[in-house]
Amino acid sequence: MKKTGFLAGAAISTIGIVLCKVIGLVYVIPFYAIIGTQGGALYSYAYSIYNVFLNLATSGIPVAMSKIVSEYNEMGYYNTKERTFKIGLRIISVLCIISFLVLFIFAPQVAYLIIGDVKGGNTIEDVTMVIRVISTAILIVPHLSVSKGYLQGHKIMQVSSIADVLEQIVRVSVILIGSFFALKVLHLSLNTAVGIAVFAATVGALAAYFYVHNKIKHSTSLNKKAKKLPEESKITDKKIVNKVVFYAMPFVVISLLETLFVNVDVFTVVKSLVNLGYTTKIAENVISVISTWGSKLNMIVMAVSTGIITSLIPTIASSYAVKNIKEVNSKINQALQILCLVIIPLAVGMSFMSKAVWTVFYGYNELNSSIFRLLILSQIPLAICSVLVNTNQAMTNTKATVTALLGSLILKIVFNVPMMHLFNKMGLEAYFATITLNILIDIVESIYLMHMVNKKTNINFTKALRTFVKVILCTVIMVLGLSILNLFVPNFSTSRFISILYIILYGAVGLGIYFVMAYKSNAIKEVLGEGKFNFKTRKWVKK
Repeated sequence: MKKTGFLAGAAISTIGIVLCKVIGLVYVIPFYAIIGTQGGALYSYAYSIYNVFLNLATSGIPVAMSKIVSEYNEMGYYNTKERTFKIGLRIISVLCIISFLVLFIFAPQVAYLIIGDVKGGNTIEDVTMVIRVISTAILIVPHLSVSKGYLQGHKIMQVSSIADVLEQIVRVSVILIGSFFALKVLHLSLNTAVGIAVFAATVGALAAYFYVHNKIKHSTSLNKKAKKLPEESKITDKKIVNKVVFYAMPFVVISLLETLFVNVDVFTVVKSLVNLGYTTKIAENVISVISTWGSKLNMIVMAVSTGIITSLIPTIASSYAVKNIKEVNSKINQALQILCLVIIPLAVGMSFMSKAVWTVFYGYNELNSSIFRLLILSQIPLAICSVLVNTNQAMTNTKATVTALLGSLILKIVFNVPMMHLFNKMGLEAYFATITLNILIDIVESIYLMHMVNKKTNINFTKALRTFVKVILCTVIMVLGLSILNLFVPNFSTSRFISILYIILYGAVGLGIYFVMAYKSNAIKEVLGEGKFNFKTRKWVKK
């Protein structure tokens, strides 16, 4: 239960998130082999509606908890900090119970909205059952999220990361073992097997919940008795509730705007492509890659920005609360430098190996891998934008954040269809238009948010921009090296096993070239710092 600095916190959070994403990607292959297409559809019905209600129950409060606890802890208000945690748990308990009851009671109506009168597949009764089973997770997951937010507010990142990995391991284990045992050993019905699989969300959350609360309960640093300061007497429970709601509401609005932005493609891409002469099969395949299958692979890149954000928010919030603007500026630059150093070569490398990457996870498909080649690159501006959105939020600059996201949504709604028609007239594939538009919007949004951060803190982004330029040059050299390798060993195969070997080979060569160039250009030293880098290098050499 040690506090971690920003760099260590970002690294720990990122490692935990990446591990969770890797586990989440890998288990899909055997799971679909067990339950098949119909079972997979039933499983997705349960999770799609569960995620909506989970967001309604948890949006903003865990982040608000992290931020408020960090502020009070920095000011030495230990008594108020603990009261905030208890109040947060009470608020989330009410939201959990309401969300659970609504989903459980109205599950049949929700099931009808999902599948209607469709026959020959999953029935309304099947969908109702799995929705009711997974609704039990809503009673646990939000409490777990608030508890992790409490720890993150103390800059204790390792417990949350371990809890995330533990939750994922337990969940995946129950999914695979439970569904296999139900279908292949006991020969039970498909909906029973899927019911066991969705109940895994509750089991995994319980395991992580007990782990986190055991850590909090036995932590001497968190449970030490502190004398109540005179200033704390003025902070009533009502003020704390208002502060939690005040901090949480913007994240609810932000979550809604981000969800609407993603759904613009769902409502426009298929119809537009069909109108432009594409078949319905191709149009639906495109939207599935953009919204579902490609986004799963994109999370490998986005996990890095999520890890940085998890560590960044409490760090900036605590520094900004005591008006330590110099520290705020330093951390923002460092966050952007880390992001550029890692995600640019990672996204570009995955784009270069798009055929092999797609084949490993989903089997060979020329169309899908070509869409993914551009889709993964769109994660670079998106990741930078995500960090800047959360940076503004950490400094309570909600107006700038909402303005940026609302402006992005309007641009997406206005230009999404015309952009596809423009690409079609230019002789380009129309489905690339929506991804290109996302890239352009995220770039514009990032520039605006950087400007707003500058107005708030008078920050100089020179360090981040210098690192960005160096990383771009190093990445270009990496791509040239991989292109030369591709002349002798083409990274293409319809075989999953051979594709894995290609990814290992190209990954090792690409990483080697990039690391050498980043070292020679001092990009790594600029991010880690001269002293830390030299110390770590000496330790590595000695080993």
